[in-house]
Amino acid sequence: MKGRGFILAIALPVLMMFMPEVSAQTADSTGSVADPAGNAGKVHSFYAGGGYGSNMIYLGSTMSRDNPYSYASLSYGLKNKLFLTGSAVHLNAADPPVAFYIASLTYSHAFNDWFDISAGIYRYQVDPSLTDTLFESFTYGDLTLGFDWKILYTKISAGTLFSDESQGFYQVRNSRYFQTPEFFRAKANISFDPYVNLMFGTMTEVTATSNTSSYSVSSPFRKWKDKGNNRPPGNTGGMIYSYKDIFGLIEIDFGLPVDINTDFMTIGLEPSYVIPLADDSYYPVTKGFVFSASIIFRIF
Repeated sequence: MKGRGFILAIALPVLMMFMPEVSAQTADSTGSVADPAGNAGKVHSFYAGGGYGSNMIYLGSTMSRDNPYSYASLSYGLKNKLFLTGSAVHLNAADPPVAFYIASLTYSHAFNDWFDISAGIYRYQVDPSLTDTLFESFTYGDLTLGFDWKILYTKISAGTLFSDESQGFYQVRNSRYFQTPEFFRAKANISFDPYVNLMFGTMTEVTATSNTSSYSVSSPFRKWKDKGNNRPPGNTGGMIYSYKDIFGLIEIDFGLPVDINTDFMTIGLEPSYVIPLADDSYYPVTKGFVFSASIIFRIF
């Protein structure tokens, strides 16, 4: 098993960078420094952490409106499988000290050295004063299967937004975890987990009377807020628009998480690059370089 700091990667929850992770790929390292929390075999565990990111991208949309963010989090673990985590997120460009809160309940289990599963439910609760500029509060749930092919580790995830306008997202992530030999008297190592992530979901095909078309991500957060009014109206300036929702690949991202692991702390750094497959001049999508950093302490 391994406790580590981050899955955001890019789209998947920022939450996952706030807690340990169990995967088949590292299940054979139980009890080693690869579990920086050192909690293998323990019934209860408790973590505190924080971090910074240049942009919070989730499900194909920027939750921080392309602004930097920072956060603090607390996480309780039961038998290193069930985790309850709460986080407070601050946006540099927002007035309230806490722009929104994130709560999650996740479960993970490695059946053997090649197969694991995980599931989670996440609640994003935004400050009421920011619903017009950020998003409305929402709940998201997902189920993930992990397969270790020795050379690559593959995660296949299916998730849904719980609302009157429920929307599904699917992700396939391939990564390769490896770590350096232990140092500092076998109390530390450095691990790497480079990945490529593909995200599938609903896109909106926008066609104008000039027969030009563009594709935009059907942003779940703002779609709930204004019921689709983030789109231009059907007739604008003599130009008539029509809309059609289609399913397809909406984003590709690459990342190189680097973790410095000790028996009581993990420091995580992650540069990543986002390639959106949407072209929306009315609501531009986020693309390019993203960076995040985190630190997690084991309290017990």
